[in-house]
Amino acid sequence: MKVQGIGLPAVLFIVFLVLKLCDKIDWSWWWVTAPLWGGFAVVTVILLLILGGMAILERRRRRRSTP
Repeated sequence: MKVQGIGLPAVLFIVFLVLKLCDKIDWSWWWVTAPLWGGFAVVTVILLLILGGMAILERRRRRRSTP
């Protein structure tokens, strides 16, 4: 069994959280928690762009095949 350590996003979140709670940074909580949800948001945007592109291509294909 392979034991994995804590990931980079979790480490960044902990660092940002400690800095925020110690008043060393004056960031919004959105930015402090961004390492937790940021990867999911990037993947979601990429998937939406791919699906949108596929829909546009399908619409063009249907338009060409219709007499």
